[in-house]
Amino acid sequence: MAGLGLFVAVSVVAGYGPPSVEKPLGVLPVVRDYLARLDLAGTIDRLAPMRDKVNRVTHGQVIAALVANRLTSPTPLLHVETWARRWAVEEMFGMSPDALNDDRVGRALDALAPVSEQVAGSVGAAAIAAFGLDVSRFHWDMTSISLYGAYPEVDGDYATPRYGHPKDRRPDLKQVQTGLASTGDGGIPLLPRAYDGGAGEVSQVQGALRALVELAGPRRFLLVGDTKLVSYGNLTALTSTPGVTFLAPAPKTAVPARVLAAQDWATATIIEHVAARDQDKPVHQRARYRAREGTTVLRGPRKKDPPVTVRTVFVWSSANDQAAKAARALKLDRAREALDTLARAAGSHHLYRTETAVKTRLAFLTTKHRVSRYLIAQTSVDPDTGKPSLTWQFDQTVLDAEAATDGWYALLTNLPDSISPTEVLARYKGQEVSERRYGTFKGPLAVTPMFLRSNQRIHALIHVICLALLVFSLIERQARLGAGPDGKIPGLYAGRPARPTGALVLGTLSTLRLVPAQDHRPAYIPRPPHLHQHLLDILGVDPTRPP
Repeated sequence: MAGLGLFVAVSVVAGYGPPSVEKPLGVLPVVRDYLARLDLAGTIDRLAPMRDKVNRVTHGQVIAALVANRLTSPTPLLHVETWARRWAVEEMFGMSPDALNDDRVGRALDALAPVSEQVAGSVGAAAIAAFGLDVSRFHWDMTSISLYGAYPEVDGDYATPRYGHPKDRRPDLKQVQTGLASTGDGGIPLLPRAYDGGAGEVSQVQGALRALVELAGPRRFLLVGDTKLVSYGNLTALTSTPGVTFLAPAPKTAVPARVLAAQDWATATIIEHVAARDQDKPVHQRARYRAREGTTVLRGPRKKDPPVTVRTVFVWSSANDQAAKAARALKLDRAREALDTLARAAGSHHLYRTETAVKTRLAFLTTKHRVSRYLIAQTSVDPDTGKPSLTWQFDQTVLDAEAATDGWYALLTNLPDSISPTEVLARYKGQEVSERRYGTFKGPLAVTPMFLRSNQRIHALIHVICLALLVFSLIERQARLGAGPDGKIPGLYAGRPARPTGALVLGTLSTLRLVPAQDHRPAYIPRPPHLHQHLLDILGVDPTRPP
C-alpha cells in the first residue's frame, strides 16, 4: 500500500469477464486501524502462538480478517476466501485471499476458543486505554442464539448447544447463550461471554462480576442489569465487593404486587426525567415519572444466612401505566369474545356437546388469553336435555388489585442516598444500550443462522462477532464525539443531517473503492466525497497509510 494516493478512478468494469478495475474498500481501513489500536492480532498470537511456522498468516491475522468480514459483508466461513478476493483485503491487511480458505479459518477458530476470554479481557483493557473509555458504569445482559443441528457430540469445555428458553421463541431448536457487559459511555461491549444453551441467567452474574472487577482494576463502577441480576447470592456478592454498586429492577419474588399496589401516587415525588424516545416530543406528550423511597430485605435459603437490605426506588411511569391498561383491555376483550362464543356454542355445536369438551375448550382459552387469574367460570349439565352450559365472569376484585400496580416498578440498588431518585432512574434507563447492541449482534453482524459442526468453533465465532461488535460500537462512539453541536453530521442520512449510528457510518463508507496495482501502476484510492472524507477525519483514519 505504500505510495497510495487519493485520485479519481478512471472506470469501473463489473460483472463477468476481465477483473474489476475497482475493489470494494468500505470500512476496511477503519477496521484495520482500530484493530491495530486494540492489538487484536498481537494479543491472539501471544496467547495462541503458531506451532506450524510454514503458515503464511498467523491466527491473529485470520481472526482480524474475520472481524473485518463481519463489518463489511458477513459471509459464511466457507466463502470468506471469496470475499477476501473480491474486497481489498490483501491491500489493507497484507494477506493473500487464499490464506483465508475454510480449513485455515477453522484452525484459527480452534486456536481462539481456548483463549477467547483472555483475548476479550486484554482487548477490552486496550480499548479502555486507547479510546479513553469511562468505565464507571456497566450494563449487563444475556441473550440466546438458536442453532440448526442436533450436535450429538460436544466438547464440555465450550458453550454447549442445549434446549432452553430462547428469546426468539423457537423452543424446537437448540441454543447457546451470550452475555455482554457494555459501558455506559457509548455502549461499548468490553466483556463478552459464551454460555451453554441451558445456563441460568441468574447464576452467571457472579462470574461476570469477577471479570468486570479485574477489567476495571482500581476503578469503581456501577453494574446495571435486569431482574436476573437480583437473587440473594448475587446481591450478597454485589454488596460485599469493594468499589462496586448495582442497580436492577426487582422481580416479583423480591417485591410482590401487593407492595407495588400499596404505593401512593399522590404523595410520590415528581421526577424531572425525559426519556430518549420523548426528546423531540412536545412537553404534554412526554412520559411523566414519580418516585417513592423504601427498602427491600432479601433472605437467604438458610436460617443462618444474614439478610440483605437494599435501597428501593419505587417508580411510576405514565407510559407504563397507559401500556398496562391498554394491554389488559385488549387481552380481556379478546378473551371475552372467545368465552362468549364458547358459551353460545356449548350444547349446540357438535364440538361442544359434552361437559368434558366444554371444559377442555375453556382450559385452552384460559391459557391462550392468560386470564386464569381473573376468570370465574362454571359448567353444568341440564338434567332434562343433557346439554352442557357455561357461565363465566371476570373477578373485578382481582382486576382492581392488578390495576393498582399499573405504572409501578421497583429499582433495587445500593447507591448512596446522595444519588437522587431522578439520577437512579436516569442510570437505569441506560440499560436500553444492551438491547441495542444485541440488535446489532443478531442483525447487521449476522450472528444467525450459524452452521458449524463443532461447538468449539461456535464458541470462538461468538467471540469473533463480539469483537466485531466492539469495533462497530467504537466507530459509533467516535462518530458521535465528532458530530456537530446538535449531535448530528450533515448529509449522513439521505443527504440530511442525522445523529450518527454505527450502521449509518458503515453504510456511508461502504461505497469507498480501491483501484488495485496494475501494469507497474501503484494501487490508489479514488478521492472520496466530502462526507466520506469528513467521516474518516472524525474517525481519525487515513486510508492511504500502509498496513
